[in-house]
Amino acid sequence: MSTATTAYRFDTQRVRAGYEPKEHNYAVSPPIYQTAAYDFRDVENAKNLFNLSEEGNLYTRIGNPTVAVLEQRVAALDGASAAIALSSGMAAISYTLLNLAEGGGRILTSPYLYGGSDDSFKKVYPKFGIEFDYAKNIDNPEKLAEEIKPDTKAIYIESISNPNTVLLDVDAIAKVAHDHGIPLVVDNTVATPYLYRPIEHGADIVVYSATKGLNGHGNLIAGLILESGKFDWEGSGRFPHFGEKYYTLRDPETEANRSYLEVFPDYPFTTRVRLNYLNYFGAALGPFDAYLAVIGLETLSERLGKQSFNAAAIADYLNAHNSVEWVRYPALRSSPYHDRYKRDFKNGAGGLLAFGFKGTQEERETFLNSVKLLHYHVNIGDARTLIVNSPQTTHGELTVDEKAAVDIPENLIRISAGLEDVADLIADLEQAFQRAAGTGVGFEPALQRAAG
Repeated sequence: MSTATTAYRFDTQRVRAGYEPKEHNYAVSPPIYQTAAYDFRDVENAKNLFNLSEEGNLYTRIGNPTVAVLEQRVAALDGASAAIALSSGMAAISYTLLNLAEGGGRILTSPYLYGGSDDSFKKVYPKFGIEFDYAKNIDNPEKLAEEIKPDTKAIYIESISNPNTVLLDVDAIAKVAHDHGIPLVVDNTVATPYLYRPIEHGADIVVYSATKGLNGHGNLIAGLILESGKFDWEGSGRFPHFGEKYYTLRDPETEANRSYLEVFPDYPFTTRVRLNYLNYFGAALGPFDAYLAVIGLETLSERLGKQSFNAAAIADYLNAHNSVEWVRYPALRSSPYHDRYKRDFKNGAGGLLAFGFKGTQEERETFLNSVKLLHYHVNIGDARTLIVNSPQTTHGELTVDEKAAVDIPENLIRISAGLEDVADLIADLEQAFQRAAGTGVGFEPALQRAAG
């Protein structure tokens, strides 16, 4: 469930953390433990596993050796005390919020969110007694404290927002949260720990859709929750459920009931998710998908570095294009977040960018229908370059007023840069712009101009 800290640097950890070949028949690549359950060594072993006095595997719904490699590796990369892998990014978000506001409460959230998160906050959680306040001062942390209420359980933000690539002052927001006894939750999906490590900036909980950049190949659905191990769940007074004592956590010697804070002081949050929510709601990640995610992590630095390079080149190209109204990418000097990017994102700004298409709806749709190399679909973080009209797809759940409030105009087009040659990508965009404008210039001449 947890990972020991070592002196190894990031690029060593992404290949080696959480796995020791000699413990797995000296297999160089982590094996896929495709099994539902595990034999007990004997009756004593079974008793010890169930009373938590011995580590081991019981049932793949709550733990699996392949999944554990993924958990420990990502925890090491993020500097977390522990991690738990789940069947999707949305499962990671939902289990996090339920674990925080169990029994009712409020979450103060950034308005700059992935559309699925935003829609679920409106439609699902209020039915469970969890309400959301969209912060008016998320860009002004010095005023954010005014929006924290007595029953606020956490502040929830994205490190790089989807689709507008907003960069918030995480350090300042974390200070506000901690001054008021609540944790900061950061969705770090777009950045990944290669670009940004939220725990180093004060985050207490980090969530991922591992479907995206962590895996990077568009071939699995997965999520993760990480914890810093530093938040005082007992001292804040807002989380009495963490102090609840359970018979299932009883002391094997005295039979006294114990709480998660007593049994797992370094990682009570993720363990509570594992033994309560994962155990009984069951959003388990399968071992084969965990294996794919582990393999994807091995190339994380190279992928995110190349994607950042490609995205920056595409942003520069779009920024000078007559058919583009504006471009949003933190590495651009014109970005309002450029200074924060320079301060906090030493390895690049990532592969996500957005631009405003200058033209009619018909021309915009012709442009999207004309791309040949870019893939038109809703994922991000893939090895392939992806393009989509977010206001009508990924953020189509938002009303006209809601999109206006978070500056998602109808002409916004989102690109997730992949690993192709950037000259080919720009050439493809150029021929699509020309087709949309009705000039009819084919793909090959545009490719030649871009390559030249």
